[in-house]
Amino acid sequence: MKKALITGVTGQDGSYLAEFLLEKGYEVHGMIRRSSSYNQERLEDLLTEEEAASLYNHKNFHLHYGDVTDALNVTRLIGEIRPDEIYNLAAQSHVRVSFDMPGYTLDVDAKGTLNILEAVRIVGLMEKTRVYQASTSELFGKVQEIPQKETTPFYPRSPYGVAKIYGFWITKNYRESYNMFAVNGILFNHESERRGETFVTRKITLAAARIAQEKQKKLSLGNLDSLRDWGYAKDYVECMWLILQHDKPEDFVIATGEMHTVREFVELAFKHVGIEIEWNGNGVEEKGINKATGEVIVDVDPKFFRPAEVDQLLGDPTKARTLLGWNPTKTSFENLVRIMVQSDCIKISKEENVKRMFD
Repeated sequence: MKKALITGVTGQDGSYLAEFLLEKGYEVHGMIRRSSSYNQERLEDLLTEEEAASLYNHKNFHLHYGDVTDALNVTRLIGEIRPDEIYNLAAQSHVRVSFDMPGYTLDVDAKGTLNILEAVRIVGLMEKTRVYQASTSELFGKVQEIPQKETTPFYPRSPYGVAKIYGFWITKNYRESYNMFAVNGILFNHESERRGETFVTRKITLAAARIAQEKQKKLSLGNLDSLRDWGYAKDYVECMWLILQHDKPEDFVIATGEMHTVREFVELAFKHVGIEIEWNGNGVEEKGINKATGEVIVDVDPKFFRPAEVDQLLGDPTKARTLLGWNPTKTSFENLVRIMVQSDCIKISKEENVKRMFD
């Protein structure tokens, strides 16, 4: 039985990856940060009712307190677990927040990656353990060519992107310096019903559900013209695994090869709840109007603009498709939005039912 260690296991990607590896017969270890509030909702589907009472008693799934910024803790855990595979998914991954917390973003996304690689080296697991580093399309930032592929020059436009640049290159450096199987998966935007509620796609699908159920009046967004390559997180974790099963360590772009605007995402999300949007105005004055009622339900708020904007990101998944046999469009853009909206409609409906119980 292979052992895998996942940092960031309570996040969107971590929870899907844990499910995927357990289905493959792995013994899965997850690193979680200590929190005064419950932070394991995304892991609940992995457990039976009995196991949910004590996460540490799950047969093949084990949680450990830790933080990638704590080098001693990381080294101890890796030495005790001795994993065959490490998936470093821990990150401060909100691009806009990285402008407000650049130092913390650097500590987690850059130094955290170094701590994991150095721990593998120190405890003598360089020949045994394969390391996957979650890289990002934000490395490309002010894009130098379209589409972006593994050889495209980087030009990050945020503290998040800059910190991830370090993570990318230190991973490659340890691979070349110590002959480690250490690789980067350059993931383009990937969403799901488990996406954090502050990310723009989830903000949109939640608003569509709430407005349709008359729980919210309006949705405020930033740059509606931003173009992104959006995929389904559940599909992307499969590619992470395939990268570590490849016969030699290489870096891969993980993307769909399709690009859509934030405006398109909004239109499709509201379409799934039976609302057709008409657009009126330009720039910060642009409004999204409910065609049936004439009400403004979407507007633009400059506070959501980034100090340095990334206008478009489009990945070229040819290498992953060719060498790994991965299907980048297993879940279409339209189906991704439908899955997210459907999930949030159920979530909002349940919240309202609970509220009624106490009214």
